[in-house]
Amino acid sequence: MAVTVKKAILWRTEVQDRPGALAQVLEPLAFAKADLEVVMGYRLPGDPARAVFEVWPVGGKKLSEAAEGAGLSPSHVPAVVVNGDNRAGLGHRIARALADEGVNLTFLVAQVLGRRYSAVFGFASDADATRAVGLVRKAASKR
Repeated sequence: MAVTVKKAILWRTEVQDRPGALAQVLEPLAFAKADLEVVMGYRLPGDPARAVFEVWPVGGKKLSEAAEGAGLSPSHVPAVVVNGDNRAGLGHRIARALADEGVNLTFLVAQVLGRRYSAVFGFASDADATRAVGLVRKAASKR
């Protein structure tokens, strides 16, 4: 099974939760020709007036400046992005591999589109994210 697993720095901003907030954040990135693979948005627990947006990848001077202009900055939460061919039980194999090694998740966003699997895993520490890369690769390669 073809799979890519890589550590990622999500770029994050907190904004007032209102119509058009996402469009406003994405606009400078679109003008800079960003090709985003991950865009997440959610309300802050306990504060329904605030929302968070996170995007990835942001690299290079032009995109970094565009992201900063949109109010984004690198997140402090270490993350791993996984893309590959989907198979029944893949999510469980990855979750089991992380659990068996005592690696705790702070968040997970995963989806399957057609035959492709995509996920973003967040971790409490950079060490856990680094460990997760190998564990996820191994779990994804099992039949």
